[in-house]
Amino acid sequence: MARRFSSGKLVIASHNAGKVRELAELLAPFDVAVTSSAELGLVEPEETGATFEANAELKATEAANVSGMPALADDSGLVVPALDGAPGINSARWAGPGRDFRPAIARIEREMRHKHDHQAFFVCVLSLAWPDGHIESFEGRAEGMLVFPPRGAKGFGYDPIFQPTGYQITYAEMEPAAKLAINHRADAFKKLIAACFAAT
Repeated sequence: MARRFSSGKLVIASHNAGKVRELAELLAPFDVAVTSSAELGLVEPEETGATFEANAELKATEAANVSGMPALADDSGLVVPALDGAPGINSARWAGPGRDFRPAIARIEREMRHKHDHQAFFVCVLSLAWPDGHIESFEGRAEGMLVFPPRGAKGFGYDPIFQPTGYQITYAEMEPAAKLAINHRADAFKKLIAACFAAT
């Protein structure tokens, strides 16, 4: 049985403004006061895990330990089967220390030039950690395909080249609320809420 969240405060263990914004919006219906690692001045730990789950749990545990509050961490990325699963857990690293995803998108476009299979999917693992060491993790996925050249300016990360299954537009061409309703983070979040939160 998953542990229920009963604290009024939660740290979102991320310095990625886009992720923090999405998670804060998803948490809006619940009685939770949200802050972020960036706002608290917490240092981001090195992501040394070999899986999305390991990295999410590492980030959540570190933030919970340092802040003394429950912490929610996201590790997510774009998985391209034709590139042997890359960029995968290295999705953020491909963007470099400045988090500029334009070179990373250009790299994918270049490496996909002679590939016929443009299938791709996003993975998100959300881990909720408590200061006592307890942790709950949930995985979400969103299937789609890569499209080039990049389209749209409303998203972040790899959104301009990802067209979700059943749609003719990319994540970056969608209104934020529409994307939030169907993306990988929302899928993981639904599982998190069902297990750990009670609607107010």
